Amino acid sequence: MKRTLLAACAATLLLATSACGLGTESTGSQASVSRVPELKPDQKVSIVFESYNFGQAGAWTDTFNELIAAFEKEHPNISVTAQKPQGNSANPATDTISSLQSQLTAGSPPDVVQLGFSDLDFTVNQLKALPLDDLVGKDTVQANFDGEEYPYADSARTLGDWKGKTYGVPFVFSTPMLYYNKQLFTQAGLDPEHPPATWAEVRDAAKAIKDMTGKDGAYVDCLTKAAKDWCFQALVRSAGGRVISEDRSKLTFADPPSVEVVRTMQDMVRTGVMPNRTQMQAVESFARGDLGMILESSAIQGTFLKGAGDKWELGAAAMPSFEGRQAIPTNSGAALFVFSQDQAKQRAAWELIEFLTSERAYTTIATKIGYLPLRTGLVNDPDGLEKWADENPYLEPNLKQLEHLEPWVSMPGASYLQIRDGMMQAVENAVYQGANPADSLRSAQEEASALLPGGGK
Repeated sequence: MKRTLLAACAATLLLATSACGLGTESTGSQASVSRVPELKPDQKVSIVFESYNFGQAGAWTDTFNELIAAFEKEHPNISVTAQKPQGNSANPATDTISSLQSQLTAGSPPDVVQLGFSDLDFTVNQLKALPLDDLVGKDTVQANFDGEEYPYADSARTLGDWKGKTYGVPFVFSTPMLYYNKQLFTQAGLDPEHPPATWAEVRDAAKAIKDMTGKDGAYVDCLTKAAKDWCFQALVRSAGGRVISEDRSKLTFADPPSVEVVRTMQDMVRTGVMPNRTQMQAVESFARGDLGMILESSAIQGTFLKGAGDKWELGAAAMPSFEGRQAIPTNSGAALFVFSQDQAKQRAAWELIEFLTSERAYTTIATKIGYLPLRTGLVNDPDGLEKWADENPYLEPNLKQLEHLEPWVSMPGASYLQIRDGMMQAVENAVYQGANPADSLRSAQEEASALLPGGGK
């Protein structure tokens, strides 16, 4: 079953990635860089690795500290300083671009940076990430994708490409999952082995949990500016809409499907089945056992398992659908890019990227955090992830829903963050502050359209 799912997922995501229009527009230039030599065995190099994982407590920081320590043990001549992005946002991933821009302006950027797939256009054309094909050679880049035994899924190999060159090596990947507390389901008279499959069922189950246990019912972590838009895009696609046209030339997040999504979520807050919480508050509440359900990234799995411990049992299901429609999840995630201007540091940065995307690293990342391993063949390896996959009840719905997955589509142009943040602020204002969904989205779309390349015309 796992092999069949993975093959279908790879084919489906490859088609979806090809159809979404990414990587087809650019006003920036991609100048070649010099090929960097191998490091000498005794050549000492220090590099800085900036990743939002180091700004998140628990499984993320612990796991990546473990990986960095393992890398330094294998490469005693390379010292890695790990740091989180500069900024004070509740979600460190929100600070990635502004942090990098500040350090580039100061002339001291980190050598390796983890940046989201939705930042690719800006990262290549404005921030000038280095083309890895030129830096270490296309054959070397492709050899890393091929791996020692398990290659990257075909669909994942090109997520960090721009105009035929690899700029970022895809690193982590997750999908939206409905996590739920089996104990609270039982206490509310619900069947913990049959979680909600539609948003109407989520609403009803959340009400039962609230009424019968006094705990909060459900939280959808797709509706705030801090959450970015990857998961909101999944909700809108599942309702039959898009936040931007397929050619990325016109914003469409004020269209009826988006309005209906926002109205549905607003009603859950108004009726008390969804708490008015920040992203961090909701994650912490669920981990404590004080929230019945949460739609979250599969990357949160490690945190939830640790929170549950022996106090309550974690359940997981695929993202719910809207009545009569197929759920269409989107992927979150990020790639690793090089910004160093020093050749020795550039080579050391590549060595770190190779290690962090190795079969060994993905085995650690998948089991301890919950990210899907991009080297998908590991789930069939007895010495890799097969035992974990067989024992992990949370993996199957995650893999299965990849059959319908579509890529996270980036907003175009230099003002892409303002466009995205304006859209998500409008969503947040409606869901949690009671603004009229149609009016809030329409106003935000009118303002954001002027920021598109060509003014959205």
